[in-house]
Amino acid sequence: MHTRPVVMAIAALWLLSAVPAAAAPPAAFAWPAGQRAAVSLAYDDALASQLDVAMPALDRHGLKGSFYLTLSGDTVRARLDDWRAAARRGHELGNHSLFHQCAGSKPDRGWVTPAHDLDTTTAARMREQVRLASTMLQAIDGAKTRTYTVPCGDRDAQDGDYVDGLSGDFVAIKVMGEAVVPDMRALDPHAVPVMAPEGLDGEALIALVEEAARRGTMVNLTFHGIGAEHLSITAEAHAQLLAHLAAHPGRYWTATFRDIMTWVRDTQPATGNTP
Repeated sequence: MHTRPVVMAIAALWLLSAVPAAAAPPAAFAWPAGQRAAVSLAYDDALASQLDVAMPALDRHGLKGSFYLTLSGDTVRARLDDWRAAARRGHELGNHSLFHQCAGSKPDRGWVTPAHDLDTTTAARMREQVRLASTMLQAIDGAKTRTYTVPCGDRDAQDGDYVDGLSGDFVAIKVMGEAVVPDMRALDPHAVPVMAPEGLDGEALIALVEEAARRGTMVNLTFHGIGAEHLSITAEAHAQLLAHLAAHPGRYWTATFRDIMTWVRDTQPATGNTP
């Protein structure tokens, strides 16, 4: 009997069994109508170009966006009826604080005024102000559930992290990070990553939503100026993205961040996720 080939075959099988299998990619998340990805189109700082350019473009395509209002902003005061009308048409009015406090000590923050410097604002004061902003938003749109986008992604007030104390106030909270969520089952609803796509063209924006579809997750884009103002993209790039989303409703669920994260909150436990 030729024992050597048999021994070699057994050894080969043992070696194969000892090699750990490659980790499988996360399974696609279950979106409402079988779409491959959720798309959150958000707009920060209550800018005029959002009312004049972005919102009419969304309405033409039947898409819903999330508009994060800094309640002390001039455009909120001067165009309150326009924001109220936007909420009636199904757009989300999100909380972006009263005064948009950011850390003045960080690089390129010369625009932060002493009165609105997060470095000199206590965590308790920030939480009070954010909650007051939610009350003011409820007076505008009547909604009782809300989401929050952290201004500049800065969490640390004068005496510590103020955002942790707000988790019970919001369906979800966004912080700065990457646009595409890698794994919905590992997502913390109160630390959802979001990207501000300054200067990207339409093809680059479409590539991000395609990446989310490939992963079966979600993409979070937070715009500022649309063809004007700060951190802007062109109106043409914005229009190209919206046309792509509207042309593929079976592939992308484009909805408000509040609706998307309400779905995620309700779906995660059923799929074994941990918020």
